[in-house]
Amino acid sequence: MASNKDIAAVGSILVNTKKDLTTRFRALFTLRNLGGAEAVKWISEAFVDESALLKHELAYCLGQMQDESAIPILETVLKDTNQEPMVRHEAGEALGAIGNPKVLDLLKKYAEDPVIEVAETCQLAVQRLEWLINSGEQTTDRTDENPYCSVDPAPPAQRKSVPELRTQLLDESLPLFDRYRAMFALRNLGTEEAVLALGDGLQCSSALFRHEIGYVLGQIQHEASIPQLQAALEKMDENAMVRHECAEALGSIGKEPCVQILERYRKDQERVVKESCEVALDMLEYENSSQFQYADGLLRLQSAH
Repeated sequence: MASNKDIAAVGSILVNTKKDLTTRFRALFTLRNLGGAEAVKWISEAFVDESALLKHELAYCLGQMQDESAIPILETVLKDTNQEPMVRHEAGEALGAIGNPKVLDLLKKYAEDPVIEVAETCQLAVQRLEWLINSGEQTTDRTDENPYCSVDPAPPAQRKSVPELRTQLLDESLPLFDRYRAMFALRNLGTEEAVLALGDGLQCSSALFRHEIGYVLGQIQHEASIPQLQAALEKMDENAMVRHECAEALGSIGKEPCVQILERYRKDQERVVKESCEVALDMLEYENSSQFQYADGLLRLQSAH
């Protein structure tokens, strides 16, 4: 069990703007793994940063930690229209991930936000909370086992064939929540057929939806998705939130062609894309070296001194 002093040593790296972004990401992942109110406090302090990528990842980590002490800072970030849309969106998603129904009224308010990515995220979060209240508590751990241990914006659909799930995924007349359910069911299957069906979702109209497709393809790490992820990253008029998620997914897959693509875009004109490529390449270098495990090496480094 890490002491508050250990956590503070890592937290001080996270909030230090003089450190490389990649180093600060390592500190964030360490804090996420450590958990607890003290880790939440340090993560919360970094929302004043200039990097939208970092702030988006802060919110994501707080959601995955599912610690209710993070609710106040996430509410503040969601309400702050000076924050970048991708950061506000991630705060809304995190509030849904934590799962406390006390945030329902706030999420319903921002489900009508003028920023479409924020509005759609809050609509999904409302539906996730309502699903948990109505049926999810009993089934959440048994409905198509999630092999990735992530807290997702929607539960997977009940078992269907890949063609049926693909139809549900791509049907833009359906509520986004139902299409997300198909998305996570396909992800949990993880076959090449399922991966190719998911890749087709990168052509859908919602940027939020396309960004989530990139995220799940990064979780699956299947080489069959490389061409579609590359095409989305290379599309200069694509939403930066989507391009960044596709860059991170290529980093997760980590094959040599992915490295070459990321190297080409590490100087991209979009800061969030550029930083995503830098962080993805750093993760790859770290995981392929004999150094400490990416997620908890920082703490062990601190403890050794």
